[in-house]
Amino acid sequence: MFNIKKMCATTVVFCALCVNPAWGAAAKPRTQVTEVCKWKEVSCVSGKCTMQFPTPPEHLSEKMHVLEGGFDLMYDAYVSTPDQKTVFLLLVAQYPEFVDEQFARKNLEHFLNGMLMHNPNNQLIFADLTSVNGHEALDFFIRTGGLYFKGRALMVQNNLFLMAMECEVQNYDELNYNRFVNSFILGE
Repeated sequence: MFNIKKMCATTVVFCALCVNPAWGAAAKPRTQVTEVCKWKEVSCVSGKCTMQFPTPPEHLSEKMHVLEGGFDLMYDAYVSTPDQKTVFLLLVAQYPEFVDEQFARKNLEHFLNGMLMHNPNNQLIFADLTSVNGHEALDFFIRTGGLYFKGRALMVQNNLFLMAMECEVQNYDELNYNRFVNSFILGE
């Protein structure tokens, strides 16, 4: 079973430390999430985006002081756990205004490298740059032992959006992952 708050805190630490604002076995069959849950659209408190979750997410909102950069990082995390072996996460981290969107690719690459270096057992399966609503995004897939962490990170102005699914390897469900990340809509 996952420790959801620990996972959120770890993800936030990745975001805070990895986006540098100075740059400007055989598994038994299981029922798919889509069959047992009714996906629900959720709007971020900040109004910056909407996204569908398989179950109503828990919402966490915090402010964290980043000593290295000398600034406060505001974040909202939405965590949905449709079963004991899968977690869906949307993290919206708001950096100070001085983060320059023209360096989005470098920030996203730094974010991924930070995640990989955080745990020497992390194995990168793939990482690809893509575009979401005209903004550069990074799709990534990481394996750590018996767990997968697959996600998409997107920088828009001073906001980092991280959409991810963490699950046991035998419970990986590509259809539900795609439904989750493809439901993301930026606010106006």
